[in-house]
Amino acid sequence: MARQGVTPRSEDYARWYTEVVQMAELADYAPVRGCMIIRPYGYELWEAVKAGLDRRFKETGHRNAYFPLFIPMSFIQKEAEHVEGFAPELAVVTHGGGKELEEPLVVRPTSETIIGHAFASWVQSHRDLPLLINQWANVVRWEMRPRLFLRTTEFLWQEGHTAHATAEEAMEETLRILDIYADFAERDAAVPVIKGRKSAQEKFAGAADSYTIEAMMGNFWALQAGTSHFLAQNFARAFDITYLDASNQLEHCWTTSWGVSSRMVGGIVMAHGDDGGLRLPPVVAPIQAVIVPIWRSDDDRGVVLEAAHRVTETLRADGVRVHLDEREGLTPGFKFNDWEMRGVPLRIEIGPRDVAAESVVLVRRDRDGKEAKSAASVTAIEDRVRDLLDAVQQSLLQQAAEFRDAHLHEASSLDELRDIVSTGWALIPHCGTKECELSVKEETKATSRCFPLDRNPEWNPSGLSCGVCERPALGYAYFARAY
Repeated sequence: MARQGVTPRSEDYARWYTEVVQMAELADYAPVRGCMIIRPYGYELWEAVKAGLDRRFKETGHRNAYFPLFIPMSFIQKEAEHVEGFAPELAVVTHGGGKELEEPLVVRPTSETIIGHAFASWVQSHRDLPLLINQWANVVRWEMRPRLFLRTTEFLWQEGHTAHATAEEAMEETLRILDIYADFAERDAAVPVIKGRKSAQEKFAGAADSYTIEAMMGNFWALQAGTSHFLAQNFARAFDITYLDASNQLEHCWTTSWGVSSRMVGGIVMAHGDDGGLRLPPVVAPIQAVIVPIWRSDDDRGVVLEAAHRVTETLRADGVRVHLDEREGLTPGFKFNDWEMRGVPLRIEIGPRDVAAESVVLVRRDRDGKEAKSAASVTAIEDRVRDLLDAVQQSLLQQAAEFRDAHLHEASSLDELRDIVSTGWALIPHCGTKECELSVKEETKATSRCFPLDRNPEWNPSGLSCGVCERPALGYAYFARAY
């Protein structure tokens, strides 16, 4: 049953999503169309995403830097496919300081060009390689159909950029990052993903190959949750990123780029949320446990609050992100619903009887009814809370994986694909051509999500024909409606 007037997901999924994002105070609309204000609770969730990824990047040798927001238009125009792909989305500054600029400046849509310019001066010798750089920044891509977190004109992200001596090293980096993204999505965000290669039409503008992690949302649609691009020597040639090898020969570098954006926050909402609001995995939840004290009389109030403060201090000392809800004038029921809306993984209820029994009531957000509740002694509260947080984390991942796997189906024809994508993803032999993908989109509104790596040990298998157009197939590809 929906709470606090939230539209049920089954009635209108898009409205449910927008209402939850706003009612849980993750974000709100900005005065500029297509932009959003990320509220503290939503930004704390993004900070958890950032922390989980940043740690993994640094463990694999990457270092953070920062590059300018404004990029000369001439830089964007140096790589033909890049400028063609981004032209419709560019925001361009033509005036500054009250004067017309000598050269228009593009507000950063991505940074391959300006970072390529820097790499050209930083890399001289093979001893300078590999060069492993990441930046946390905002970008602007003009968006005509905005959705909070999922598609906004300005959004937050990380973008990694690396340069290597060989194609093999660059490809290893591309796939290493893909594994990092998948590891974060599943271990931290509890979102199961499928790793795959993008088709030529879906790849990043200017890349030789693009790889992706694709996640299924609660309405069966796909979300591209992170991408890693093998750029080959396209940008190295455009920006003259060269090095002297061990034989003193001048060679062009091989480069990569990769990114995860604040749309991951939207993905967490849609992968786990229910009609009560958010359900956040404990690893990324801004608040892992909320304590709700319950009393009826002033005499009970002091005793209950004293016990609640002791439990709060105990859990905080153990490293749990805990919040004590001491708001006056609100009923316990209102507070329960409020914290359920915000997706806090664990609620701790403390009343006069609990104080007398030196116990508390624990309520898991990932379950309903009696299955969600249990009691625990305050003398062992740290271990019990830790165990339950671990259980909630694994439960959300398992629920999301079971939901996804139940809606993955194989198809051998366009008719079968059409039937499947209304409530799932269709895996079908696919040629990868633009004409074929456009025909599928026109017929079904589904797009090619990826050629999953685990189903394509080899490319261009002999004898396999496209299930749509009967051309020779590159391999098996997933098609789905997507954000």
